[in-house]
Amino acid sequence: MEEKIMEILTEVRPDVDFENEKSLIDDGVIESFDVIQIVTSLMDEFDIAIDADDIEPENFNSFEDICKLVQDKIADN
Repeated sequence: MEEKIMEILTEVRPDVDFENEKSLIDDGVIESFDVIQIVTSLMDEFDIAIDADDIEPENFNSFEDICKLVQDKIADN
């Protein structure tokens, strides 16, 4: 799962070091359009629903945060 998430992230923003960046949203590394692309790809790939309430900085600030969000959504299914 983590490998696929990293693949999605690097497809959206190949210029970002997702493995080491810990403040993707807070530091403006990724923008709202990037988040929308990431969310859409994650929902399609993992057959999960990510609600507007889930789109908060603490869920998208790092690769680890994004993986945790996906894991939580898979567990909720």
